[in-house]
Amino acid sequence: MTRRLTPRVVAAFAALYLIWGSTYLGIKFAIATLPPLTMVATRSIAAGAILYAWGRWRGAGPPTVAQWKASAMVGALLFLGGHGGLAWAQQRVPSGVASLFIATLPLWMTLIQALKDGVAVFTVSTLTGLAAGTLGILVLVGPAALLGSEPLHLLGATVLVLAALSWSLGSAVAQRSPRPASLAVTSGSYLLSGGVLLFVVAIASGELRDLGLDTISLQSLAALGYLIAFGSVVAFGAYSWLIRHRSLAAVSTYAFVNPMVAVFLGWALGGESLNARVVAAATLVVAAVMLILSGGAAAGDADVPTARTVTSSVPQTVTASSNKRKCA
Repeated sequence: MTRRLTPRVVAAFAALYLIWGSTYLGIKFAIATLPPLTMVATRSIAAGAILYAWGRWRGAGPPTVAQWKASAMVGALLFLGGHGGLAWAQQRVPSGVASLFIATLPLWMTLIQALKDGVAVFTVSTLTGLAAGTLGILVLVGPAALLGSEPLHLLGATVLVLAALSWSLGSAVAQRSPRPASLAVTSGSYLLSGGVLLFVVAIASGELRDLGLDTISLQSLAALGYLIAFGSVVAFGAYSWLIRHRSLAAVSTYAFVNPMVAVFLGWALGGESLNARVVAAATLVVAAVMLILSGGAAAGDADVPTARTVTSSVPQTVTASSNKRKCA
């Protein structure tokens, strides 16, 4: 474990920041003619199958029963609770307000890391970074979205809080749960497990009852393809690797950066306006990321065990029954 920003670490963070930032637009196009839960389930299962097949083709063995059980727990927390909750709530809560709830991820993850590892991650640098990032998202959303004429949907807001917490808990569980040595097989098993659970919920909710193939647009299918290939295969693979090697607080900074990337893409590709408020928000977010990565969050990096650390000193039969792991 190292705190150095190696090219591999930089590339992984870039994938989270840029690709997951671009998925805001992709999700908007995908759910235009696809039911939200069905879309997320299809995305997860397809990406999971690709990663799992790739890992097995490269010679990796299949997960053990204990590893599949851990994957089911992680998949449920990340994709059913996290992505599924977000997809449901975004139909009831304005996107600007929703982004504020999702921006609580760094706070949840920092708190979970402190409780889990017993390390002092709440340094002045980390706290200042968390405050700056939250303020940056507030500035980005603006008063109009926060003080709209419609009252806040209480159940939707509650589900958003639970979705952020579920993703954070899933990431923490994924850090130390029993898992295959292959990153592709590990990521694939998480996505497959979560996708199957999401598909069951989509069927139970009645989403598929009125879905007709003739109503699905090519734009939605193209967006779904992008979300599968880049949002899940590439970016989630990078996320799975990062939480093995960096602290939860450091990895969670994507929650501050992604809305900024989405806004800048809207300006560059969609003809949307870019005003002084957006620039001010971007400045705060950049400062927040620098503070968190260079401060107390990075101090926890050395405490994150890699898969090799977890498994090398304990017999496989013991490891498979006693470990725990993860939570873009």
